[in-house]
Amino acid sequence: MDEHKSTPSRPSPASGFTLMEMMIVMVLIVILAGIGLSVYGSSVQRAKEATLKEDLFRMRDAIDQYYADKNKYPGSLEDLVTEKYMRAVPQDPFTQSTETWQTTMSDPDPGNPSLESGISNVKSGSEQTGLDGSRYADW
Repeated sequence: MDEHKSTPSRPSPASGFTLMEMMIVMVLIVILAGIGLSVYGSSVQRAKEATLKEDLFRMRDAIDQYYADKNKYPGSLEDLVTEKYMRAVPQDPFTQSTETWQTTMSDPDPGNPSLESGISNVKSGSEQTGLDGSRYADW
């Protein structure tokens, strides 16, 4: 007799993922990637804004120190560099240029009419709007 009895073969369970499972995983990956990109974009913007605030603070401080030392405002931002109040004029993080800074000239001093007018304030030359809704040129 035949000792090997043949048993009907059962189909093996299919291994792998269904189309629905693959679609759910892909949708989750797309959602997470979108969240990551938006967080990255806003963090880059916040970093540029922090750099701009720091640069404006440093330049305004240098202008004030120049005025305190010389009793007049500097004629240009380059005067602050040549007189060693700053190492270099910083680059505006939004315009990527050192030439786009907007300067405000000082008002004539009624007590000293012979005093030359100079730069009393500096602002960004960018027309973009910050995360808080204000224009960078108004900072």
